[in-house]
Amino acid sequence: MQQIRSTIANDLDKVNQLIVSELYSDVPLVEEIGQYIIAAGGKRMRPILVLLAAKALNYQGELDKQLATAIEFIHTATLLHDDVVDVSALRRGRPTANAEYTNASSVLVGDFIYSRAFQMLVAMNDMSIMNLLASTTNKIAEGEVLQLQKAGDPDTSEEEYLTVIKNKTAILFEASSLGGAMIAGGTETQQQALRTFGSALGTAFQLVDDILDYQGDPAEMGKNIGDDLAEGKPTLPLIFTMRQDNKAQAAIVRQAIQDKSAEHLSQIIDAVSTNGALDYTFQCALKEKQRAIDALALLPDSEAKTQMARLVDLAINRNK
Repeated sequence: MQQIRSTIANDLDKVNQLIVSELYSDVPLVEEIGQYIIAAGGKRMRPILVLLAAKALNYQGELDKQLATAIEFIHTATLLHDDVVDVSALRRGRPTANAEYTNASSVLVGDFIYSRAFQMLVAMNDMSIMNLLASTTNKIAEGEVLQLQKAGDPDTSEEEYLTVIKNKTAILFEASSLGGAMIAGGTETQQQALRTFGSALGTAFQLVDDILDYQGDPAEMGKNIGDDLAEGKPTLPLIFTMRQDNKAQAAIVRQAIQDKSAEHLSQIIDAVSTNGALDYTFQCALKEKQRAIDALALLPDSEAKTQMARLVDLAINRNK
């Protein structure tokens, strides 16, 4: 990640400065909670993607930094809301904002950060970018609701699962790379290539996330193993397990999803590790990686393009 960041170091510094300045509020608690979640760190993958996509098409202006900041704010707002919905207590290795403060304040500050993102988008004075992010945010909300609806449902299909992760996760990656291309004035072919790249990268990222929920290191991940299971989320390793011939394993997983319980987590970890579920999920992630790399082939060669390919490798080969 350091090598990737070095390519856009100055631009990323400007984004970080914008994040701090745009979180200003006359209400101290708003700024305090906003700073709390931003200070927790994170990979900044979406802002990095905006900057790299624009740079890959030779963009020289400042609007990419504005867009990168607005997208990071949208992402941050979804995290604040997600942690309330999921009753999460730990994110990035420390208490969530709702655990440190209250559910109500986390939701309301999330609303503030959402609205600040759109204030920044309005200031960019580009209706096409505004339309992209408005549609994207709407789809994210639909993905969240669909995930909530599917929680506790062991009959969720692989297709339904993929719809959830496309709307909930991949679509903001897609908007990041497409938005960077739009700002840079890319051709229709280049814009579509970067749309595909972002979608594939985001899907691969979430697939690996769902693998790590069963084999990651809590100290490195900053969250507890089995959190998704405890929330009754039917992720791909579980869906794969339930359609195999081992009825005992399928029954344990089905009951865990229905009960939203991690009581039999050790047995389920053993099942997904030995029955091919994690391997299958990783192979799906590798297909998305190839889709992303194929899309990059349509762009002119550049250092930014090279780093975008590295970003895909990072999304696939990570332990947190």
